[in-house]
Order: sequence, then structure tokens, then C-alpha cells
Amino acid sequence: MEMNEKKGYSLSDLMQSSMSKIRDMVDSNTIIGQPINTPDGVTLIPVSRLSFGFGCGGGDYGKQSNNFGGASTAGVRVDPVAFLVIKDGITRVLPVAVAATSTVDRVIDMVPEVMDRVDHFIEKRKAEKETF
Repeated sequence: MEMNEKKGYSLSDLMQSSMSKIRDMVDSNTIIGQPINTPDGVTLIPVSRLSFGFGCGGGDYGKQSNNFGGASTAGVRVDPVAFLVIKDGITRVLPVAVAATSTVDRVIDMVPEVMDRVDHFIEKRKAEKETF
């Protein structure tokens, strides 16, 4: 308690301290995780959804200006969404979350697979042309 009074904390000090802790917890590796390589040549990349909240408040109490009281809080929530599965140069999305319920959600979920199929089809056609 004595250390707090001697340091003369202020609301901006509390906010800066809380935000620096949030920065430590939240970085790009939280959303797109580190690749995981399996012995059979498959690479898995975790993908997550990140939410966070922050609140801070305080004020001076009494007639003396060094009677500051305040608090800050922060919360972080990480939800796994999917894995990117890479094998033999083909990338697939393996969703972890609840299955898509609307038509638009289903179409969006199918885009990576359709792109892989189109890419494979084009490569196959090029190989056939080179053979003739």
C-alpha cells in the first residue's frame, strides 16, 4: 500500500499497464497459430477467433491530490475456429466450430475446396497439353 502512494499512480498509468498486458497476450500467433508438422508430411495451422475487452476507472479522493483510487481490468477470449491442413501442396480448411447454417455460410466454407479443385483441374489440363 505504501508503495502505491509513493509511486503516485494515475488513471493513465493503470490504462497503460493494462494495455501492455493485453499486447503480451494478444499477438498474431494467437489468431494464426504456429504450424504443426506431423511425421506423415501433413502441416496443421490452427486458426482462432479472438475477442477482448478492457475497462478502467478511478478518481482522486479527499482534499489531498495524492489520494488516488482506481482499478483496471481486461479479459481475453480465444475460440478455436479451424485448422488449415496442408498435404502434398493442397490446402484444406477443417472447421472446428459449429457447422454453417445458412446458404451463404456454406458457400463461404466451400470456397477453399473449390479453388483447390480448379487449380488441380488447370494443372491437369496443362500437363495433358504438354504431353501432345
